[in-house]
Amino acid sequence: MAGGSGTRLWPLSRAGYPKQFLVLNGNTSLFQQAADRLATLGAEDIAVKPPIVVGNEEHRFMVLDQLREQRLSPSAVVLEPVGRNTAPAITLAALQALEGGEDPVLVVTPADQTVTDGPAFTAALQDAVRQAKDGAIVILGITPDRPETGYGYIRAGAEGTGLRVEAFVEKPDAATAQKYLDQGGYYWNSGMFVLRASVWLKALQQFRPDIDQATRVAFGGKAVDGPFVRPAKEAFAAVPSESIDYAVMERCPGSPVALRMVPLDAGWNDLGAWEAVWQVAEKDAAGNASRGDAIIADSRNTLVHATSRLVSAVGLDNVVVVETPDAVLVADRSKSQDVKKIVSQLTAAQRDEQNLHRKVHRPWGWYDSIDMGERFQVKRIMVKPGASLSLQMHHHRAEHWIVVQGTAEVVNGDKTILLTENQSTYIPLGQVHRLSNPGKVPLEIIEVQSGSYLGEDDIVRYQDTYGRN
Repeated sequence: MAGGSGTRLWPLSRAGYPKQFLVLNGNTSLFQQAADRLATLGAEDIAVKPPIVVGNEEHRFMVLDQLREQRLSPSAVVLEPVGRNTAPAITLAALQALEGGEDPVLVVTPADQTVTDGPAFTAALQDAVRQAKDGAIVILGITPDRPETGYGYIRAGAEGTGLRVEAFVEKPDAATAQKYLDQGGYYWNSGMFVLRASVWLKALQQFRPDIDQATRVAFGGKAVDGPFVRPAKEAFAAVPSESIDYAVMERCPGSPVALRMVPLDAGWNDLGAWEAVWQVAEKDAAGNASRGDAIIADSRNTLVHATSRLVSAVGLDNVVVVETPDAVLVADRSKSQDVKKIVSQLTAAQRDEQNLHRKVHRPWGWYDSIDMGERFQVKRIMVKPGASLSLQMHHHRAEHWIVVQGTAEVVNGDKTILLTENQSTYIPLGQVHRLSNPGKVPLEIIEVQSGSYLGEDDIVRYQDTYGRN
């Protein structure tokens, strides 16, 4: 499940490039780590099929690009036209999994978690898969190591050789969390579930038939485009928004549904806020953690995340500092869950910083708005090998292109030309044009826009490889 927006990890996580696609620890994104972990679950009695990814329509090419980097191919990428929480998401996945006529076991995991002990994770998931084969719904419960108030809890009791789920408990206050830790028998709810596709649909029909029916209608009207599966937009917008927990899991204890739990002690962390990022980061003797070009002095238990420049911190205690090219966050580490309040204010003010970075990723590559002023804007643009932008025109701006790396194929009106490093061209206002990379290395250009209006919505697309015209 890769559809979240990650508002509590702003300014690094934005709606247009959310946390699951970010590299927050290690050298791969959280989404890539999740896909890699699931690919290792195979055993003599467990066959692993390519993953089904459920995500946002706007992130579809990020999903494919990041899987390709890991040499993985999805069996399907189911695209939600609007967010409807996790219960409809897993329902779409279950319906997609049943398309081939089989009834496979689904290992359902969010794409924004981290695990440090891979073998322990694999062993726990394999145990869960074997139990789910017999018709049980199996939840992964995290063995707690601290009185955490940011997670929901599961109370579990012995049942034969395993554990049964007795109750779900909402996020506790600090005193209650400490009591759970001291008492034992309580586990953090990981949000990972293992169950047959048909078992999920049967439970959903029992507890929330409205979600089941509405999602089936949307899925029945789907369009398929290569790996992309698109449920009917208007029908999916009518699906009630609900989480897996509220829709089904919390209703199972005391019902005939077999709900079991497998403990997971594998260095798990849900990177939902900057506090969690600090928890999993390598720290110095004073508890400070940093990433990027950072210098920390006379500080304790502080996180500094630098993206584009040197960030220095002196005399801080329990503070988070996150720098990006267009925004800086400074927060008390214990208040990191409240970063979403800043995002709410940005949204209310209709500011772009809640949605996009200065560097914006596109299916063909990316662009970085490196400077702008009255009637001009300067962008650095990268086009992937073999990729091209749309055939387009602008009503209010002209553009100058200078190639700094690679080879550019440029359609400029009725002419098509090739440009190499240090060569340039001019696109007049109103001229139909297209930029392509015919080479085998990334193409980089500097674009200087000039005109009365420079917004991204001043674009008329005539042809587009990515279905945006």
